[in-house]
Amino acid sequence: MTARRVRAPHLRDMKRRGESIAVLTAYDAITARLFERSGVDVILVGDSVGMAVLGYTSTIPVTMDMMVHHTQAVARGTSRVLVIADMPFLAAQVTVSEAVANAGRLIQEGGAAAVKIEGGEPVVETVRRLVDVGIPVMGHLGLQPQSVHQIGGFRKRATDQADADRLLNDAGALENAGAFAVVLEAIPDDVAANVTRLLSIPTIGIGAGPSCDGQVLVGHDMLGFCHEPPPSFVRQYARLADVIDTAARAYVRDVKDGHFPGKPVGAHTAHESE
Repeated sequence: MTARRVRAPHLRDMKRRGESIAVLTAYDAITARLFERSGVDVILVGDSVGMAVLGYTSTIPVTMDMMVHHTQAVARGTSRVLVIADMPFLAAQVTVSEAVANAGRLIQEGGAAAVKIEGGEPVVETVRRLVDVGIPVMGHLGLQPQSVHQIGGFRKRATDQADADRLLNDAGALENAGAFAVVLEAIPDDVAANVTRLLSIPTIGIGAGPSCDGQVLVGHDMLGFCHEPPPSFVRQYARLADVIDTAARAYVRDVKDGHFPGKPVGAHTAHESE
């Protein structure tokens, strides 16, 4: 019997039951299929694709067309998980009507079941309108990578009381607007715990401590695809960069030495035919 597909309302049920929510990012069908087989609940097609896959130094260059393309791939590779797609830079922070059109592309063309939007009070009306037209929305507070130029880099947020209070108010506003969950990125553990306690919708942490209702990691970070050290909050469950490096070097060596593909089947040397 095929397991039922995870839907946005199921995450609130999981929070109510005290069941932790496991989220990973993926950007292609093969990885998404493997993650789904692992039992992950949610796959986020993050605009982190810009840094994890496309070679950019931030998420800002990622476009709607890129997000639609990668969301389509993930949707093709899954049948059970909840697929959430990021609204890239300025896709939601324009007019509400343009935000609805952009989110609609991720749902209709991309095959996502929900979208994620960075920001608090400034995007609340957009969130409300998206929910009104039937598009589930996940919020994103704390470190917002799309605002990296404004905040001066990738650094921890809500580290003083005023910012922590502002984040809590933003979280409540997102919930009141109809968001079904909110990502909390790079904020102090106690702030995340407070938000999680006060919201009825689930919180998904990334560098926000153990008290959130779920956790998300960039799949490439978790798998150790890069030789560079990952962010301090990442736990690497594999070192695939080392595995790939070893395999590729072995292949190159075999080609250079004539060991691959080897002697064709049925071939004979001159000596053997005498």
